[in-house]
Amino acid sequence: MATLYTHKAENIRKTWLLVAVFLAVVVGIGYFLAYYYQNPGILTFAIIFAVSMNILAYWNSDKIALSMARAVPADPAQYPELHRIVENLAITAGLPKPNVWIIPDSAPNAFATGRNAEHASVAVTQGLLQILDRSELEGVIAHEFSHIGNRDILLQSMVAVLVGFIAILANMFTRSLWWGGRRDDREGNGANILTIVGIVFVILSPIIAQLIQLAISRHRESLADASGALLTRYPEGLANALRKIEQYSRPMQTANNATAHMYISNPFGPKALSGIQRLFMTHPPIEKRIKDLEDMSV
Repeated sequence: MATLYTHKAENIRKTWLLVAVFLAVVVGIGYFLAYYYQNPGILTFAIIFAVSMNILAYWNSDKIALSMARAVPADPAQYPELHRIVENLAITAGLPKPNVWIIPDSAPNAFATGRNAEHASVAVTQGLLQILDRSELEGVIAHEFSHIGNRDILLQSMVAVLVGFIAILANMFTRSLWWGGRRDDREGNGANILTIVGIVFVILSPIIAQLIQLAISRHRESLADASGALLTRYPEGLANALRKIEQYSRPMQTANNATAHMYISNPFGPKALSGIQRLFMTHPPIEKRIKDLEDMSV
């Protein structure tokens, strides 16, 4: 029988498998470009540039995300209950209390960011505080603490940077084809076929990278639901919060594709998607998340 711990272990394995595939895509693109242009330095440059971008994201991703959400520090005098909930859950989770931020938006939502537990932030919208009771708000905050404790906040920054890096590489290569840049291929049909396959792969790689990013995001949300339920020992709290969030149909004013995967719910509002559209979802369907939480409480 599946337990909370079963869900957690399964999602961790799937997430790191997807990250491994993602990194393989990055190295594969660099290797092909080095082969195509007969310049081994391209692969070296690609790896160095990717590492440099990750270092930059490591130090500044939280500031960028909070700025894009127009978040402001939550005044303890104005939001004492929110600060008490965050502090109590921090003690329960054995983590430092994160900085608390308010997003001036009527849509109910929340996200966590930061490079590690010692430099983490939790941001909630004004709309979330207005519609949730204490147990439901605890469920949402516990979900965000799970992202912090599971190091998802660092993982999401790494993946976001790699997605952008792959898009840049693919764009540069596509432009070079129009400029006439190509390798002098005298190695026969086998090499020609490899070149064609490589070109198609590089051109499609931004789409592949985006699908991997979204898949990682969906698994992270499922893992955070399970871990958050473990933290509060009350899965119904988060399940009820998700029900209320789903009923709010209008998107956030600060909704942005770059940060959509960070929120507890899709900031563009709930959408009924099916078939291939589900591949491009930033979050698992809320009805499935609620059902999983209900199963956990049995």
